[in-house]
Amino acid sequence: MTTARMSPLAAAVVPAAIATADPAAALTFEDRSLLPRFGCKGRGAAAWLAAAGLPLPAQPNSWTALPEGGLVARLGVTEYLIEGSSELIARLARIPRGEGVYPVLREDAAIRLVGHALPELMRQSCSMNFAAVALDGCPVVLTSMVGVGVIVLPGETNGIPDYRIWCDGTWGEYLTETLLGIAAAPEF
Repeated sequence: MTTARMSPLAAAVVPAAIATADPAAALTFEDRSLLPRFGCKGRGAAAWLAAAGLPLPAQPNSWTALPEGGLVARLGVTEYLIEGSSELIARLARIPRGEGVYPVLREDAAIRLVGHALPELMRQSCSMNFAAVALDGCPVVLTSMVGVGVIVLPGETNGIPDYRIWCDGTWGEYLTETLLGIAAAPEF
């Protein structure tokens, strides 16, 4: 019997858009926790993933897009997070792991934040200076936000800040509600 997986953010009160004092700076939120995801690490992980046909980021702490949609994020030297189609993730799970390849359970809470107010939200919730990050290198930033360890893929879509954020699923509701509280504050 298969049970439906529930988003770790299901209990959080999550509006689709957060109004700000400046309507042009609105912030939108998207729960991406249920996207199919796979993780592995170890000295053999890069060769195993490449043999499976995945394009890999050349540098640690960077990511690359998958041609059919999704991404491969290189977290440090030998750990990878893959998001893609359910077919791709199922195929990776079926391939026997090579020597030096270890599974990493990816039950993350995952959110996407988009909007002109996003840089201010990041300044108020994280000590990382994202304004100094060169987006052309497809960076992956491992940091903390409001005390929660996170993985952040900062980016832009049509000149609008567009960030992907993952955290341990047990912290997802706290992180989400705290970020929403900051963004909804009158002084924001």
